[in-house]
Amino acid sequence: MMFSEEDGELAVKTAREVIEAKVKGGSTPEIDLPDKFDREMGVFVTLNRHPSEELRGCIGYPEPVYKLKKAVVKAARNATEDPRFPPMGEDELGQMIVEVTLLTPPEEIQVDERSKLPDKIVCGEDGLIISRGMNKGLLLPQVPVEQGWDEEQFLAHTCRKAGLPPDSWKDESCTIQKFQGQIFREKAPNGDIEERQIA
Repeated sequence: MMFSEEDGELAVKTAREVIEAKVKGGSTPEIDLPDKFDREMGVFVTLNRHPSEELRGCIGYPEPVYKLKKAVVKAARNATEDPRFPPMGEDELGQMIVEVTLLTPPEEIQVDERSKLPDKIVCGEDGLIISRGMNKGLLLPQVPVEQGWDEEQFLAHTCRKAGLPPDSWKDESCTIQKFQGQIFREKAPNGDIEERQIA
């Protein structure tokens, strides 16, 4: 999965356009994206306050269940109403950095011993999904780098995100998947867009 800078710029600009329309009470704009966006892919849209980088919303689809153009639109609309935060107001639009992470399909990590799991993960490259029964937690590849975690801490925090004890990753009943992502984001609110390197 390699998207060009131009593709990433289109994805972020599309997300910004959808977010602005949603917050201002308008209908979703007609989106015209190249054929590359017709493939089914996972995506997350993250909103951070500028310049504090404080999280304001992050919603997405880890599995490739929608065509990418639809997934970007749905994630962008829903990121304005992330249930962890109050709905976004118009006054916030000019203070928000829009970030889009384009995801590879999740793959289960196979190990003969659970203790070897951290060796199969690269912080800054891999995102994680941990699930057991109805519990499921996901953390994007950029999170452990932003938080300064090592691979074992990354596993523990993903377990917590799933509502499980932090050492649940050692339990055979937990399914652990990893995925990679390409991250594109605005340098400033409504500003130039760059591919973000996190490793």
